[in-house]
Amino acid sequence: MSALLRLPRVIDRTGFKRSAIYDRVRVGLLPRPIKLGTRASAWPSDEIDACNDAIIKGKSPDEIRSLVTELQNRRKD
Repeated sequence: MSALLRLPRVIDRTGFKRSAIYDRVRVGLLPRPIKLGTRASAWPSDEIDACNDAIIKGKSPDEIRSLVTELQNRRKD
């Protein structure tokens, strides 16, 4: 089971600043957060870990976008 990570934990795990995280979400290089309420969002830890692994393995931006699409589609199952 995946934990939900709030923004400060995502910053710690990725090394990206807040603005870079949302920029990467906007261009499809990180998954969109899940709304927890009107003012709270979080990311599944396994999705952040998968994106980190792809970066470490040197995957191209297009490969990472495909991964992000796949991760987000799994949420619907």
